[in-house]
Amino acid sequence: MQKKQSKKLGEMGKQGRLGERLSLLPYLIALGSGIVMGLTVAPVGAWFLAWIALAPLWILVITLSKRKNQSPPAPLALLWGVAYHGIALSWIMGIHPMDWLGVPWWPSLAIALFCWGFVSLYGGVFVAVWAAVMVRLAQQKAGIRILFGTAIWCGLEALWSAGPLWWSSLAYTQSPHNLIILHLGQLSGTSTITAAIVAFNGLIAEGWINYKENKISSAPWWFVNRYLAIATGLLITLHLIGLVLYIRPIAQPPAAALKVGIIQGNIPNKIKLAPEGLHRAITGYTNGYLNLVNQGVDAVLTPEGAMPFFQRDLIGTPLVSAVREKGVVAWIGAFGERGRSYTNSLFTVIGNGEIVSRYDKAKLVPLGEYIPFEGILGGIVQRLSPLDEHQVPGSPNQIFNTPFGQAIIGICYESAFPEQFRRQAAAGGQFILSSSNDAHYSAAMPLQHHAQDIMRAIETDRWSVRATNTGYSAFVDPHGRTLWISGYNTYETHATTIYRQQTKTFYVRWGDWLTPLLLGSSALGWGLVIRNS
Repeated sequence: MQKKQSKKLGEMGKQGRLGERLSLLPYLIALGSGIVMGLTVAPVGAWFLAWIALAPLWILVITLSKRKNQSPPAPLALLWGVAYHGIALSWIMGIHPMDWLGVPWWPSLAIALFCWGFVSLYGGVFVAVWAAVMVRLAQQKAGIRILFGTAIWCGLEALWSAGPLWWSSLAYTQSPHNLIILHLGQLSGTSTITAAIVAFNGLIAEGWINYKENKISSAPWWFVNRYLAIATGLLITLHLIGLVLYIRPIAQPPAAALKVGIIQGNIPNKIKLAPEGLHRAITGYTNGYLNLVNQGVDAVLTPEGAMPFFQRDLIGTPLVSAVREKGVVAWIGAFGERGRSYTNSLFTVIGNGEIVSRYDKAKLVPLGEYIPFEGILGGIVQRLSPLDEHQVPGSPNQIFNTPFGQAIIGICYESAFPEQFRRQAAAGGQFILSSSNDAHYSAAMPLQHHAQDIMRAIETDRWSVRATNTGYSAFVDPHGRTLWISGYNTYETHATTIYRQQTKTFYVRWGDWLTPLLLGSSALGWGLVIRNS
């Protein structure tokens, strides 16, 4: 009798341990698939995984919602989102150590971890909201779930990008490798690509759910499942549309040609404001300008904050003296003033040394250039700006005129906000000038930054010139092809001919029209469901 009881207790223990493992399995699947999605961007760049990495989470959300006495799927979605955004944005840890700002090692590590954790959790919350909506649709037909799932995801991304903290859209998982699908951005911006990725994952997921629930045949499910057939047709059709846009010839009339040079100064942030850094900036950018002028350029672009001077002091620098001597336009990154505050600005200096236009960075880096809810977080994070004054954003409706026509400007973080570029293109911007300083992050960040600029060039159908402090500087054509890219942590100058354009894509004309259409269609579909129930 005692042996039987012991055996029974042993079996119960085994079942308990098995139950624990099974209860952890959904979390492991969610975590794993989120990590897989994070591998789609630099430095790994496995972009193709984005087309399957959301499907496991979709399956978990729907299947668990249909079962009784199951934990809510929202925590799984939160875990997926934290894993994806945490892996994709792991370069944030590159801000540590912040000894160049006078922050001790341990507080610097704490600040970096806080920033990384905050943005990862912030992204995870949006995925959890998506899952919470999908739970309410678990009993609906698969087609309704796919429509709603795609619309809600696009709507949440649109909401997120309208705020100050934005970077890792699903769309940018395809940049810079899948240029064909990125051309869908000319139709309705990043929402077109995000919708394609979510819908494809949804079809794969619903195909699996349908197969497991019905078991309609002993044959392999991919031969009999209509959802996979639709997913395959959708993927082929979308790439064919992108291909048609991709192979369209780019007009290059001689009258629209503009030879632009860039200078990559390669001045580490640790010495940027020290005497050594100031000397290297003055010498490097002045000599680089003269070198490019000798190559016959029409204009020269410098990185964000290339000359760490206020506008009133910029006029007296050797670089502006060289512009005055050679007569070739220079776009110089420096600091503007607004009352007792300052702006991160790009100035147009013409041949007589006069500043004729100025663009102030409108999208500042949260936790880097300013503190959101500073009264609450300011004492925890402290201020990371290298200057004593408060940095303030520029107007969202700026126009940047140059001697060569109107330009589209993006300073550093602004590359993540397509609406900034769309608005300037719609207002008459003919080419993109992207000026950045990514020296305080790890090497993956400038690669992702370059990927963002590629998307902006395609969406607006514009040539793009990108000048950075330490890399990667580049020239990109309207099809997103990188014509030249610099090394990393190197001093370089390079010149390439670009062409001014005044074309307007559907996205430039109409903005993100797809997201409201999807949300409206979802509302209509829900109304029909209620009516027929």
